[in-house]
Amino acid sequence: MKKVLVTGASGQLGKCIKDASLKFPDIKFDFKTKEELNIEDESLVKDYFSKSNVDYCINAAAYTNVEKAESEPEKALSINAEAIKNLAVCCKESDTILIQISTDYVFDGEKRTPYTEKDKTNPINVYGASKLKGEQYVQEICKAYFIFRTSWLYSQYGHNFYNSILKFAKEGRDLKITTEQTGTPTNANDLAKTVLKIISSGSKEYGIYNYSNTGEATWFDFAKEILSQTNQLSTTKLAKTDHYRTFAARPKYSVLDSTKIIETLNVNSITWKTSLELLGQDNYII
Repeated sequence: MKKVLVTGASGQLGKCIKDASLKFPDIKFDFKTKEELNIEDESLVKDYFSKSNVDYCINAAAYTNVEKAESEPEKALSINAEAIKNLAVCCKESDTILIQISTDYVFDGEKRTPYTEKDKTNPINVYGASKLKGEQYVQEICKAYFIFRTSWLYSQYGHNFYNSILKFAKEGRDLKITTEQTGTPTNANDLAKTVLKIISSGSKEYGIYNYSNTGEATWFDFAKEILSQTNQLSTTKLAKTDHYRTFAARPKYSVLDSTKIIETLNVNSITWKTSLELLGQDNYII
């Protein structure tokens, strides 16, 4: 039976992985919150790996506040890069396969066609730069690893765009949503299931992969679809804006090309609208 460590278990993706784990009885999981295993603490990480025999480590821990990262670059780098270095070193020493979750924000957004894994990285904000540094540590240190770049993650858990729109609509707030950025909303539950399927398959096709739901949208498109699918579009004042002032620069176009993961790892993905609809159903099953 494969043994899998999941860090960042109390976060959005960690919770989705825990839900999805119920469908993988062939895998034994060890879910660790930050309080139980702070990956920034090198000695704690080394102690864990010296006492635990795990085949995979899924790192679902991350600093994800894009805006705040601009004023906390050291903290973002510590969690998204230096802590990854701690994991990478221990994974290498213990022959553990490291699975690192990265982001579309490693790109600058100047391209107008979907980004492939071979495209040049050029992050334009602190968050993206910190995630790229984490990627680099994994590639430099580990031989057995998967890096999954994903985009615009949302789910029923935590603070994300999906939950914020629902909250604002319930409060009766007027919404001005930007059309300035284009990407692909991705259901974190789909990412969780994909990662666990790859572990279950035992694939050794290591490397960097893009994974997102299919299609593309602006943040306005995403907000409109959320409200439409929850029958709140007619009762919510929703307006477009072509400019939304943010502290952090953001890529204007960050759609990911998932051809490689589909062809190499036999992974399928559904459209972002379909996945959003599934999440909104009362009988939604992971």
